[in-house]
Amino acid sequence: MTIRTAGWALATVLVGGPAWAQDHRIEISGLAGWTFSDGVTGDGVLAGDGNIYNEIGPKDSFNWGLTFAYNFTENYALEFMYDQQMSDLEVKGTNTAEIGDFKIATYHGAFVYNAGDVDATVRPFIFLGAGATDYPGVEFTRLNGTQAEIGGGSKFSGTFGAGIKAYPGSNVGVRIQARWVPTYIKSDAEGYWCDPYWGCYVVGDAQYSNQFQFTGGITFRF
Repeated sequence: MTIRTAGWALATVLVGGPAWAQDHRIEISGLAGWTFSDGVTGDGVLAGDGNIYNEIGPKDSFNWGLTFAYNFTENYALEFMYDQQMSDLEVKGTNTAEIGDFKIATYHGAFVYNAGDVDATVRPFIFLGAGATDYPGVEFTRLNGTQAEIGGGSKFSGTFGAGIKAYPGSNVGVRIQARWVPTYIKSDAEGYWCDPYWGCYVVGDAQYSNQFQFTGGITFRF
């Protein structure tokens, strides 16, 4: 009986393994929502309109995105995330002024943990990842009528978030999530640190531009 039971157990594993290997390995989602953003601060600048501006950053706005995930176990996945925030660049101080269109794109790879069974109707999930935030250049017109441009570029950024995937059907569901994307922009000198062996050096205060996203959409699994 013991040998027979062990044989059935082994057969179950061998038969069940390929079933998992073929089901729900791939997930693709389309998302849309709203992003709350902040920028970075600096020394105040007296502009031609008589106002002093000391902060620059993206405006809160609509965003959309796509995700592609590969589930390498029933609970763990690797996911690529693309997102675009349809924003405007603005400056703040004694006044708030918009400079121009500022569509921010983010590219991240993330490690995802999906709770529950692979065939569960509702699956909470969390993710942690890293990648880049791409800021476009912005062309604008100065108060004196001349044209100017602020250059763009890519910056390192992280991503953290959590959400829920609900599957009323077998392969099509709904995905709702909250996500934080902090992007490193610069460091401001805030003083000196002195060590008896290594001497003194400048200590920097890092500044990040943060995106707080709340999105929902449709997800497909294969």
